[in-house]
This record gives sequence, structure tokens and C-alpha cells, in this order.
Amino acid sequence: MKKFSWLLFLFISVTGVSQTLKGVVSDEKNRPVEFMYVINQRTQNHAHTNFKGVFEMEGLKVGDTLVFNKMGFETKQIIYKNNKVNITVKPNTIDLDQIMLSPEINEDKIITSIDVERNPVKSSQELLTKVPGLIIGQHAGGGKAEQIFYRGFDIDHGTDLQVNVDGMPVNMVSHAHGQGYADLHFVIPETVDKIDFKAGPYHFSQGNFATTGTVNLKSKENLDHNLIKLEGGQFNTKRLLFMNTFLDKTDESAYVAIENLNSDGPFESPQNFKRFNINSKYFKTYNNTKLEFSFSHFVSSWNASGQIPQRAVDNGSITRFGAIDDAEGGETSRTNVSLRMIQKYDDNSQMKHFAYYSKYNFDLYSNFTFFLNNEDDGDQIYQSEGRDIFGYNSDYQKEIIWGNTEVVINGGVGLRTDMVGNNQLSETKNKSEILERLRYGDVNETNYFGYASAAFQFNKWSVNPSLRLDYVFFGYQDFLEDNNTTGFKLKEQSAAILSPRLSVSYTPNNSFQSYFKVGQGFHTNDSRLIITSQANAIPKAYSTDAGFVWKTTPKLLLGLDLWAMLSEQEFVYVGDAGIVEPNGASVRQGVSFNTRYQPIKALFVNFDANYTHARFRDEPSGQDYVPLAPYFTLKGGVSYKKDLGFYAGINALHIKDRPANEDNSIVAEGYTVTNLNMGYIWEKFELGVQIQNLFDVEWNETQFATESRLANEPSGSSVEEIHFTPGTPFFVKGTIAYKF
Repeated sequence: MKKFSWLLFLFISVTGVSQTLKGVVSDEKNRPVEFMYVINQRTQNHAHTNFKGVFEMEGLKVGDTLVFNKMGFETKQIIYKNNKVNITVKPNTIDLDQIMLSPEINEDKIITSIDVERNPVKSSQELLTKVPGLIIGQHAGGGKAEQIFYRGFDIDHGTDLQVNVDGMPVNMVSHAHGQGYADLHFVIPETVDKIDFKAGPYHFSQGNFATTGTVNLKSKENLDHNLIKLEGGQFNTKRLLFMNTFLDKTDESAYVAIENLNSDGPFESPQNFKRFNINSKYFKTYNNTKLEFSFSHFVSSWNASGQIPQRAVDNGSITRFGAIDDAEGGETSRTNVSLRMIQKYDDNSQMKHFAYYSKYNFDLYSNFTFFLNNEDDGDQIYQSEGRDIFGYNSDYQKEIIWGNTEVVINGGVGLRTDMVGNNQLSETKNKSEILERLRYGDVNETNYFGYASAAFQFNKWSVNPSLRLDYVFFGYQDFLEDNNTTGFKLKEQSAAILSPRLSVSYTPNNSFQSYFKVGQGFHTNDSRLIITSQANAIPKAYSTDAGFVWKTTPKLLLGLDLWAMLSEQEFVYVGDAGIVEPNGASVRQGVSFNTRYQPIKALFVNFDANYTHARFRDEPSGQDYVPLAPYFTLKGGVSYKKDLGFYAGINALHIKDRPANEDNSIVAEGYTVTNLNMGYIWEKFELGVQIQNLFDVEWNETQFATESRLANEPSGSSVEEIHFTPGTPFFVKGTIAYKF
């Protein structure tokens, strides 16, 4: 009887008293799985695995059901029986059934994660288009950074969108061609694992240029397989890709990817576009420390037919793929090295250190006005620079449990220094003779920053206030005698900005999440303008977002976002013409609707609609349009794909007509373009076909209201009208890949 009573007491103690579980989650290759979401279905308590795949959960009772969930892996359930578990999860094509909304999951990240998993990017130009509502355009032979349109902004090449790769900034301050210039062509698309997107400036990590949001591309730590891929298509297009893992252990891995691309494009004057890329990554974990080293090198050269005037096409002087000046073009290169170290401590805290260096060169010849300013030699301009970028940041994170409230505290500091040599804008002739230097000098710019954040999770709520301080030193040494009053000495100026942010979300269950955000973002202006007192150093932008994400059924995900922004007066340096254009304060409101539908496992439907109303605040009605600001866009598509066998996908992009100047007297025509891809996957081989512009529509990829004069037009005359770069016509490209 005593023995029975003792056993009964022991059973009650084990089953009735809460327990603490420690576990490890790994994949089929015994590699740790990071950021696996673990939830107790009884209590809704949750945890995440760290970079070693380790998690810890309290408040368990024998018989509790634990769910392990992460996009790209099969969902797994276990019954809690003892205090240590080892879980193995299998990779799996993403399934909407898997999506579990939680306070930690960024609602923007859900959509981009789904799209990348279902439709991996196939070119570096596609990377940014995975962001709902974002549109890009190329107008310099494929070698220059794409022009970006998002949230009612003509972002040019990156002025109001922060772009990072593995945490390393891509945007260039005080760039020869334009402030915030962000060239992503050094990224090999097959190495991209995730696209972490944040709309608006609401996170403590978002600094310079994050006015409308941040895109952070995260590269793969491991390759699923080695790969050789050959692509070939019209317009003498050829691409070779080689990816190889040369170290593959549980706690250590390394790979290299090499890409070579050539194309003449659809233009009558061949682009002779060439690009070479190499990306590599190494990581190692030992004890509670993880090291990650990355290296990449990129070089590119091209010719370009430039933007052509509509009147020259209308009168038959040239075709849509002809040129007024086909001597445009350029070359660029970038080398990146970075080192990241993460240290995990036993008190639920961790420290991250990240250091990086970039070596960059840029040379570009353009002609936007033809013979307007120089009727004899033409208006060709030359922009160039050489740049070294140094950066470092450290972040401390601590997780604390206060009763039923989980608190995650972050604090960090960092800096970035840009040393730009021979930054110039010159008038040239035939790429060989400098007629006049308009701007010429060295830029030195350093951004120091620090931040503090506390994310509180209690019941079904998450509240995250944060504060960020940026202090920027602007320096410019002018080499032109006409502009110099200090004996060619470096001129310096500094400015600071304090950015408060607040995010609140409510997640009553794993199928619905609503949110409200408010915060301040900014972008700096060009050092050359700030030093000469022609610009506000750091214009601010005040933003707010409110919306929800809702899994109405296991197969349907909906998202709705309402947002508004007030931007202070901005002075934008226009590198194309070497002038300053002051833009007044602007007000924008918009709505974004997203849906993802998966009627069966292999079939996926996506649809995004975006509307924006953008106006300059202080201009009279009818004169207050924001040039080239898209006000209505649609993206949508259907894809069918299994792990093996036949796959196909069709997607379309639609953009409405939009004003090209402030009074809407010149209109940038809208377009609808449809793309198709299909193929077949075997265990080791893949054959595929991609068709761009399936219906061969005439569309303008980029267009501007520009004043110009042609050689045969009267002296002293000019015409302001649409100048455009034509979009790709019907284009077929084939792919063959071998996995080993």
C-alpha cells in the first residue's frame, strides 16, 4: 500500500507540476535549424531555436502537444514526455497550411517569404520585384542600378529605400550618379535564401534611406546541392552558373558560386553587356559562438542606347530600339568582405558583431539632352568615382520573462565611413575628351548610430517602442578652382537626427494578426550640397501603417495595409544633369491589398493591388503632382510546381498612366506585361523555358519628361516631352541545369 501511494504521489508530481524542456532541432543532414517556431498548444507559450538549433520551453506538463513550424519545412507535432528531445524535420515545399501567425512574425515578411519559396528569383533584376507594390525599370543597358518606384515615390536608384545584403548596406551616399544609388547586380540570385522586407521606418535597425522601407537579402548558409546551369536566348544572351560546396559538416560549411552573363539586348546598337560574379560564404559554430565570413566580387561593362525622344520615333527618324547617341555606356565593379560573430550566453542573451569592407568603382557615359547645351559636340556627360566603405556594428539582445510578459531588449551601436575619390561630373566628347568638369572632388562621410528597443509580449499583444540616434559628418574637398575658397581644403559639416518608432500588434490566434505602426525615417542629402548650404542635411519623413493579415481558411491568406506619410522639403541632387532640384514637402496616402491562395498543394495564386495618392503639399492644386509617382499597380500570377516533374507559371504586371511632370501635362503611359516560365525537373536535371513579354506588347520600361534638342532642329530651340527606354519585346530563354 505504501509503495502504491508513493508511485501515485510521483505520478501526480510529474504530471501536475510544470516542467522545463530543452531540445535540439536539426534537418535530415543533421544540420541545426535556426528560427524554428515551437508552440505549446495548451498554453500557447512559444520558443525559437537559436543558431545551434537549441530551444528551451517552460510551463510544460506531460501530455502537452508541441508544434514545430518553419516555412520550408514540414510541420511536426510531438507529445511531451520527458525533458530532453531531439527533433528531425524534413525540408518541404511551402504550404499555406503551415503558416502560423505569431507576434514575432513580421507581416511584410510573410508575403515575400512565400513568394521566394514558391517562385525563386531567376535574375538579379527580379530580386526587388518580390516586394509587393514595388516596380523597377532599367534604362542604361542593364549595367546600371535599376530605377525604383514604391509607395508613390520615384526612388530613383535608392534614395528612399534602404537595401542591404546580409546586413551590409548597398546604398551609396553622395554617389556620382545619384544619392542612395543601390546596385544589386553583385548578387547571384540562386544564392538568395530569403528576402526580409520591412515596409516603413518602424524598426530600430532601419537607418539612412529607409524612408519607405528596407529590403535585406539573406544569402544561403548551405547549398542543397552543387549546380551547373546553362542559359541561352535571343539577342545573343548567354549565362553560365557554377555553384559548389567544398566544405559540408554539421558545424562548418563553405561554398562558392560563379556567374558569367553576356547579352546584346534587343537594341539595334548591341549592348555588348558583360558581367562576372563570384559569391562565397563560410560559417562555423563552436560552443556558443557562430562565425560567418562572406566574400563577393563583381565586374560589369556595357553599351547603351539611352533614353530616346518620342518625337524621333513618331517621325520615323529612329525605331523604338534605335538611338540618338549610342555612345553611352559604362563599367563598374564592387568587392565585398564581411565577418559576423554571434555569441550566445546562458542567461538568454546574445551579442552580435558585424564588420564589412567594400571596394567600389563606377564610370558612366550618358546623354539625356542630345544637342541642347552644346550644339556642336553634343551633351554627353561622364560620371565617375572610386570608393572605399568601412562599417561595423554590434548588437546586444536579452530575453527576460516578467510573469506572463516576455521582454526582448536590444541595444546597439555602429558606424559607416565612405571615402570617395575623384567624384566627378564632366561634359565629354566621344568618351575620349573632357570638355569641362562641372563637379570634381573627394567626399568623406561618416555615419555614427546607436539604438535601444524593448519588445513586450503579453497575452496576445506585442508592443515595441524603439529609439534611434544617427550622427553624420559630411565632408567635401572641391578640386575645381572656380568653386574653391579655402585652398582646396576639406570642408566639413555635421548633423544629427533622433528617430522614435512604435509598433503594436494583436494576434488573437494563429490565423489573424492586426497591427499599428508609427515612426520617423530619413535620408541624408548629398555631401556636396550640404557643404555649400544648398540642402537640408537630413530631411525627415513621418509615417504610419495600420492593417491586418488573415488566414481566412487554411488555403487562403489575405493582407490589407493602410498607410500615410509626410515628407519634409527635400533637395535632390540630380546626377544626370549636375543640378539641384528642390522638391517641396509632400503628402502621401495609400492602400495595399495582398492575397495568396493555394487550392491544392502544387497550385499557387498570388495577387497584389496598390493605390497611392501623392501630392506636393505647398503647391497650388493642379501644379502639385509628384512626377512619375505610380498611383495604381497590379501584380498577379499562377504557378504550378511539385518537387519533381512538370512546372509552369504565368505572371503579369500592370501600371496605370501617371504624371511625368508637376502639372500632369506630360503623361507617362502605363502598360501591362505578361511573363511565362515552364519546365521539367528530374532528380539530377532540369530543363526550363522563360518567356518575357509573352504577348509582345510595346511598353516603356522607364520614361521621363525631358527637355532636349536634336541635331537637325533649329538652333536655340528645344522640346520637352517623354523620353523613354523601351521595354523588352517578346524574349525566349532556355535553361538546362545539372545537380550533383
